[in-house]
Amino acid sequence: MKFRRLCWFGLAGVILNTPFVTSVRGAEPFVAIKDESKVPPYSLPPILADSTSSIEETNLAWKKRRLELSKLFTEQVYGAAPTTPFKLTSERIESGSCLNGKAIRQQIRLIIETDHGKLPIDVLIFRPAKSNETVPCFIGLNFNGNHTVASDPEIVVTKNWVRNDKAKGIENNQTLESLRGDSASRWPIELIVSGGCAIVTAYYGDVDPDFDDGFKNGVHGLFPAHRPSAEHKNRWGTIAGWSWGLSRMLDCVQANVPEIDSKKVMVIGHSRLGKAAIWAGVTDERFAGVISNNSGCGGAALSKRIFGETVGRINDSFPHWFCPNFRQYNLKEDELPVDQHQLLALIAPRALYVASASLDSWADPVGEFLATKLAGDMYSKLGLGGLKITEFPKAGESSIGRVSYHLRDGSHDVQAWDWERYLRFAELLP
Repeated sequence: MKFRRLCWFGLAGVILNTPFVTSVRGAEPFVAIKDESKVPPYSLPPILADSTSSIEETNLAWKKRRLELSKLFTEQVYGAAPTTPFKLTSERIESGSCLNGKAIRQQIRLIIETDHGKLPIDVLIFRPAKSNETVPCFIGLNFNGNHTVASDPEIVVTKNWVRNDKAKGIENNQTLESLRGDSASRWPIELIVSGGCAIVTAYYGDVDPDFDDGFKNGVHGLFPAHRPSAEHKNRWGTIAGWSWGLSRMLDCVQANVPEIDSKKVMVIGHSRLGKAAIWAGVTDERFAGVISNNSGCGGAALSKRIFGETVGRINDSFPHWFCPNFRQYNLKEDELPVDQHQLLALIAPRALYVASASLDSWADPVGEFLATKLAGDMYSKLGLGGLKITEFPKAGESSIGRVSYHLRDGSHDVQAWDWERYLRFAELLP
């Protein structure tokens, strides 16, 4: 399908009968497109070839197509994770009552071991203290350490690498005790447990530190023979590493927290961790729902729109995130054999939620919406019901169902307003 630029009010673009036209981009300094009128025409590959077959036949065709698309995204974008055996063990750090008796806090040290070493990941869990049945759960990585999620003095402070931040006093890549609760606005624990859900998180740097060291640290260090190289350009990058870590956190929950309903676990992520959450949902079908919050390029936003952050810009800025094959599409998004509407469709038949922010042009809210709507069309073909809205919403509007979308008023962030809708989404899980 070929599109002209798509306006802020929905699918108002017209289908072109002319060949794909790309904008002229070269080696000059990167300037992001942030004006819809400057989005060039682009062509999107189909999710599934159009047909008039029954829902049953469509489901059969989708099983085959899903394997094809998963293989393309693995080889060309995120990279293949290793299949080498590994061992998982868990050590209880502590547990106790918190939030004035409303919640139970648990801390578990998950240890991943191979012949090449051990990787400890501290998993932090909050769940309702009083529940007569197992509860749904959100699993997601955090950016700054478990101790920043809440001001609780019992939460272990990470000793691993953290990004330096002069404004917060972080130097020598070591965090500070004084930063307890610094990210609490992004993790409204009391709201979540009061809504009848559990929340499970771990510091993303425990899984794989977020800097380019040639794939020697974190989970990549456990599988040195599987590092990306000139000969193996389809091997996993850090996004896939974080995704793999999210699956190991699910292993931990299933083995250690019987109070959580393992059939109602949603994987969630913001920004780069939203990209990881989507890929975790694609590669691990145990996740009943996938929530992408402002994930942008390489996440929920269409790459071929080249709006905001682009494939070339993200690969230049973060060369360790994706597999080396993805770099061949720098400034050549028109040559990509896939795009993110297909990625989101790979979540089907499970629940999908994509969230944008009105001022977050870098993450391309319109591109995120369009990808969600097109993925929702595939859900409809499968008899599951697609996205209920057809036009790009106003800031502050949401549409919640098997396929959900909202546009929060504001900037690149995750806030209580977002979580209030994610809790409603959780209620719809079968």
